[in-house]
Amino acid sequence: MRAATGTWALGRQRHARPANRVRHFETLSSLFAMVALAVVAAPMIIEQTTEGTGSDRAAATSTPSPAYAPVGGETMFAGYSGVPFTYASDVHVKKSGVHDFTAKNIDWEGKPFVNPIYYGARIVRWLGDGRTGTMLDFTHSKTLSKLDDEVEFTGTINGAPAPERAALRSIFKKLEASHGHNMLTLNGLLRLPSLGLRVQPYIGLGAGVSLPHSEVQMAKNDKRTYEYQVAGLVGQALFGIEFRTARVSYFFEYKFTFAPYEMPLSERDGSILFYDLWLQFKDWLSGEEPPGGRLTTDLVSHQVVGGIGIRTAPAAAAP
Repeated sequence: MRAATGTWALGRQRHARPANRVRHFETLSSLFAMVALAVVAAPMIIEQTTEGTGSDRAAATSTPSPAYAPVGGETMFAGYSGVPFTYASDVHVKKSGVHDFTAKNIDWEGKPFVNPIYYGARIVRWLGDGRTGTMLDFTHSKTLSKLDDEVEFTGTINGAPAPERAALRSIFKKLEASHGHNMLTLNGLLRLPSLGLRVQPYIGLGAGVSLPHSEVQMAKNDKRTYEYQVAGLVGQALFGIEFRTARVSYFFEYKFTFAPYEMPLSERDGSILFYDLWLQFKDWLSGEEPPGGRLTTDLVSHQVVGGIGIRTAPAAAAP
């Protein structure tokens, strides 16, 4: 009896460690987002209190400074938050000789203001005369399935015909990317005709990689896939409006993203982004199929974001 009790206690400790690690990661993720926004916001507050007083401020109001006008040679460091909407999609799982099934029209939740929150960071560089530019953009969104939903299934599960309809929970213990439907993209930007020196619309188009924290576990499997992965390419298109002050920009933006996922179900608990990606690369080099098979789906999202950025002064022209 004591041996059984000791084994049960040891099992509880082992399961507690990943849960504690999840809580620590969520806390660090939220702290990172808050610190990033605070760092960006601090210069904005300082600027608003020092931009001018009395006659100087009145003059600035009547005749906007050329410093507000878009120029080339600018670099902007920015942070943002927002709200995503991801369309329902089919999820296909294939493991040779075991699974080959599709779950139809799975709805995804974003929960942007639930820890870990939706956030993003970017670096923008405007070129030449300031009409065109480039942007490195990182977005941390989320996709969480609703396990209590009943959906249609086709194919085979554990070698037997899949049920025509069943609750997701009966097939999956976990199906989400809650520590990130993460996207890293390189984008080209184009400024549209200005609406005034302070208001500047722009559009952009880019591509990059999906770096989700894949969290997948089958209902009758004690092992789970819980790690960062490269899941495929991602493309995005965007339209935004920038409101400019002397050194700070406020922006509101719509983004459309398309991310076809292929997740190798490694049945491994990961830890750190770069280490997880290194292990995935080693698995790819070995040529062996992942022990849990592969999961594929297409995540198509609308995202509405707002943020603030600090602009560096362009380099002075040569005399």
